[in-house]
Amino acid sequence: MTALAGKIALVTGANVGIGKETAKALAAAGARTLIACRDAAKGAAAVEDIKRASGNPEVELVSADFASFARTRAFGDEVRARVDRLDVLVNNAGLMLTSRQLTVDGHETMFQTNHLGYFLTTHLLLPLLRAAGRARIVNVASTAHRGQALDLDDLDSARRFSPLGTYGRSKLCNIYFTYELAGRLKGESITANCLHPGVVGTDFGQKERGIFRALVRLAHPFMMSPAAGAATQVHLAMSPEVDGVTGQYFDKKRPVKSSRESYDVATRERLWRESERLTGVASFGDGA
Repeated sequence: MTALAGKIALVTGANVGIGKETAKALAAAGARTLIACRDAAKGAAAVEDIKRASGNPEVELVSADFASFARTRAFGDEVRARVDRLDVLVNNAGLMLTSRQLTVDGHETMFQTNHLGYFLTTHLLLPLLRAAGRARIVNVASTAHRGQALDLDDLDSARRFSPLGTYGRSKLCNIYFTYELAGRLKGESITANCLHPGVVGTDFGQKERGIFRALVRLAHPFMMSPAAGAATQVHLAMSPEVDGVTGQYFDKKRPVKSSRESYDVATRERLWRESERLTGVASFGDGA
């Protein structure tokens, strides 16, 4: 299958799990595929696995750490140095932690990695997406956003931290970001959609300790495979069925309603402004 022959795709967090399976599918479809990973050794091994599984030699590693604004900006510089356009961006990198931790920039780690990482990465690469003529942005969210409400005065969960709650709010941010981005890109040939991948059996959460790790391990046999979990984001990245579709939340390859809170326009606009301030973005999409 060469549906993406001549195209360039980038998948973040692609050394394991659904990110890796997404990269395999895009490479198998003929795309020159860049994968963004923090661990160089694991990333290099993933590149070789993806090349072998897809039969496509055009798979490349780009170093990235989305828990650091400086390293995210360095990553953006590296991508812009390697390619002159980008047809597909899959923001997939994310994590769940059982304790409140701060990044080098002083933000709660899940909020910065899972949301601000998407926001800054997309800002830095938007000029490349525009250069492609027609492009797709796919943001991996989660059904964990349901039942959550965003406190814009406590985005770093200083007053209210819990592993599932803080993670769920970061995924709610992904949806707010997608809806606002789609609106701001209206009239351009770039679509932005988000999705719930399903409950997937990966190593996600298994590095944590205590009861959380035990629960993840107990549930693991009942989870879907990473390949099945990647199906919806692969669909959004390359299927002709969603050509021109934008600003939607998908589950099992179908557009569905996200939570009621996720449609609050005032909240999403304020989150956008806060995200610009926190990441130091002066004008979104200028790549600086």
